[in-house]
Amino acid sequence: MKLGVFTVLYNEKPLEEVAKYISGLGYETVELAAWKSSSHLDIDKVLSDKSYRTNLLGLVGKYGLEISALSNHLEGQLILGALDWTTDEWAPSSDPDEKVQYGIKRIKDTARAAAALGVEVVVGFTGSQVWGKWYSWPETNIKAYEQAWEVMAERWHPILDVFKQEGVKFALEVHPTEIAYNVETAEDCLNAIDHRPEFGFNFDPSHFVWQMIDPVIFIKKFGDRIFHAHAKDSELQYDELARSGVIPNGAWARPNRGFRFRCPGWGEVNWRRVMTGLLSVGYDFVLSYEHEDPVMSREDGCEKNIEHLRPLIIKSPLKEWGVWWKQDEQA
Repeated sequence: MKLGVFTVLYNEKPLEEVAKYISGLGYETVELAAWKSSSHLDIDKVLSDKSYRTNLLGLVGKYGLEISALSNHLEGQLILGALDWTTDEWAPSSDPDEKVQYGIKRIKDTARAAAALGVEVVVGFTGSQVWGKWYSWPETNIKAYEQAWEVMAERWHPILDVFKQEGVKFALEVHPTEIAYNVETAEDCLNAIDHRPEFGFNFDPSHFVWQMIDPVIFIKKFGDRIFHAHAKDSELQYDELARSGVIPNGAWARPNRGFRFRCPGWGEVNWRRVMTGLLSVGYDFVLSYEHEDPVMSREDGCEKNIEHLRPLIIKSPLKEWGVWWKQDEQA
């Protein structure tokens, strides 16, 4: 398994500076943001300018890195919503229909850009027009969520047709505010899009821990659908939890939140179990560090993440139980 960094945390710095820094720490991959405000990747240029593609791949390779995924969370969110003023900054218009069409086009283009760069995975969001309906009161919220799957299928099947044509997979980050946010809704999501092989998940254990879900259950349930993974942790501050609960609002840096994201090793995730679970289902790709820790700097996060996870890397995972002692029998 390789360790990488989602470089959006250094979006204000040139990609070469970021690549040099994280390579020096021992990271092997970069995950690049593909939305319009990204300074590390311009998908329009990827699709129109061969020299841009060549230079980008050359820059990443210069520092011994690979691109693990292109990520387009922001524009993917526009496909199902929210479609009110809260997503205006990600779209060229505040009109809901125009937002949807823009999001669809940009995710399709992200798939095309990934294929042009030889990248096999696009990580992102689907959005959700019914996130506020997750609680089953009024009872009509249950029906609203059921109907939302029909809209999801209608909008995402044509998108996935492009992913199929390009030989690229879409990895939904199961996440609050997405139509799939836990194990049950992830299963409903696969049912809604007819279990298309182009659609799977970006596994991020931090989004399960705060919901009191064991991340390993998700791994074992959807093992063959995990196309990419994030290295991010969650902390439940038990001295604050009794007051704040697990769904607090307000700024992420607020110190008295019951739950907050942390760097791996500083939260509740049992990374030995997670990494064992990933290997047990055949996932041996990348853990891409996403820095959202409100306590430590970006540099502290990048350094402490790799310090914590690198000793847990199993360099030669067994493909068959007991293979080491069967070598003597075979000899």
